Amino acid sequence: MRKPSAALLFLAVAATAHAEWSILSANSEPGRADVVHRHVVLEDSETNERATIDFALFSTKSCTLQLIDQPAPPRHDLAHVMRQQRCLAGVNGGYFDRDYRPIGLLIAGGNMVAPLQRAKLLTGVLAGSSRGVEIVRTREFSRQQKLNAAIQCGPFLVDLGQRVRGLDDSRSARRTFAATGTNDRIELGVCSEISLAKLAKILVTTRLADDLKIQRSLNLDGGSSSAFWFAQENGSAFSIPEQKPVRNFVAVVPR
Repeated sequence: MRKPSAALLFLAVAATAHAEWSILSANSEPGRADVVHRHVVLEDSETNERATIDFALFSTKSCTLQLIDQPAPPRHDLAHVMRQQRCLAGVNGGYFDRDYRPIGLLIAGGNMVAPLQRAKLLTGVLAGSSRGVEIVRTREFSRQQKLNAAIQCGPFLVDLGQRVRGLDDSRSARRTFAATGTNDRIELGVCSEISLAKLAKILVTTRLADDLKIQRSLNLDGGSSSAFWFAQENGSAFSIPEQKPVRNFVAVVPR
């Protein structure tokens, strides 16, 4: 069998290297307290695979995070809880076991519900305090901080503006994520079925919002837990429901 030439190998590698996700369509709608909902449809130029991302974008100058925990039944869905608590937007939270016990750090209403854990998957903490909202590595987390809300999850998707290497690229599932960026902007969102590696690439290589360059992003509980809710300006709501009950939610609320 004739071996491919070096030129052909170079072209194949170059084609793969230049394969990128591009935005096919993007729509925005305003909510309350300057929170914005973005609906973005993307396509991979190499495989023609498509992905849809819905996220809430807000500024820490006007909004912050609240962790809403459901320690005992009945466990309501995201839409019910968001309306009941009069939140601006929200997604499902972190991991939990078969008995709905939280896996990893969970702080709700300033009270520690579950302690920090050292585990391969639990690489980061999404935290909200009077100072703002941040995503930190588990090893960076300080137990001395006074936090109103915190949830430990993972893996890290983006760090220092670069996608994290070694993320799984073989399994596709619905994804929920949080991201911190420039100009005090925070993003909470969900993505249609995709691998962790591809989601990280999208977050780094495409500008999902003109005024947001993502610096850090953390994967939250995904799959059938993934859910998104947004309070529209006219009083109605946009909702992507979860497929099973979950233990907790991350909500956007006014400061």
